Amino acid sequence: MRRIPIRSLSGLAAIGLLTLTGCGTGTGGAAGGAAAAGNTAAATGADRTIRAQKVMRLTKVHEETGMTLLEGPTFGEDGKLLVVDVTAPAGEPKVLSVDTAKKTSRPVHTDGRGAYTSAQFSPYDGRVYLTDFSHGDIVSLAPDGGDRRTFFSGEVDGARMNPDDLAFDRDGNLYISDSRGMSEGEATGRVVRIDRAGKSVTVLADELAAPNGISFDADYRGLWVSELTQNRISYLRLDDKGGVTSQHTAIRVDGGTAQTDSIAVDADGNLYQGLHGRAAMVVYNRHGERLATVTVPAQAGGREAEGLESATNVAITPGGTKAYMTVSGPAGGYLYSFDALAEGVRQSNGG
Repeated sequence: MRRIPIRSLSGLAAIGLLTLTGCGTGTGGAAGGAAAAGNTAAATGADRTIRAQKVMRLTKVHEETGMTLLEGPTFGEDGKLLVVDVTAPAGEPKVLSVDTAKKTSRPVHTDGRGAYTSAQFSPYDGRVYLTDFSHGDIVSLAPDGGDRRTFFSGEVDGARMNPDDLAFDRDGNLYISDSRGMSEGEATGRVVRIDRAGKSVTVLADELAAPNGISFDADYRGLWVSELTQNRISYLRLDDKGGVTSQHTAIRVDGGTAQTDSIAVDADGNLYQGLHGRAAMVVYNRHGERLATVTVPAQAGGREAEGLESATNVAITPGGTKAYMTVSGPAGGYLYSFDALAEGVRQSNGG
């Protein structure tokens, strides 16, 4: 993701607004962008291009915040896709439910506080959990968007979190990318584990460069963590109690002006790495080999769509291969679809 010097996050949060430089941003502008002709692939490996297709526009730029930013797509048991709008002001939908077949959406939650950067359903209690980047909280909602509860709030080892994305293990414990130090450009980010009761909190890794995306691998043996300000993906191997046994740089992402955003993992263990600064996503296998680039093309000429500046995250239909990618910029907040390389699992459904 590209860091955009509009206003500081802390200043905007203090007045109830938000500029995120590490969860992606969308700036003001007229509606634009374009639909793809369909999903096509050219060449193989690093040269393969998958062209996504526009499904619908979900949001326009908010006058109060000067942007819109879609994140955290996740499918509920009802088959509807939940999406968060990070920069939605109080009174406007912060969580939306999308019927991808009918191409319709409806608001399911708003409040006067949260700046939610991710969403995922817990395998333990079935509630949807949201990360509040600005305030350091983890909140949960009933599947219909009601019954808001604060699951966790406060400091972790003496410092409040900037929770960006989250992943659940099989037992419902939370693993969170804490993007502390992002605005200062300091490697003070962390990976934090919170048990499913919200009582036991552990820092699993620290001195990370603005960690953003986080996802378990296909076998739940380790965590993939993208570090925004270093454009790299680290791998944290875990023991049977959820502790880290080793850590190394697994993939270096050649993003150019773009930076690494959220991560999803399909049934074959492939990584879908979102980008901020470019409306595209890169796909790697578990060995770090680049398999494809997913792009958002313009309607004519084959160029990438104007007015769209980030492809933050993706959800792959559980048990299917249809993928839905959140794309945002001055043209608004959109859903695009493409055919994933393998079926969707929990690791490719939210976070």
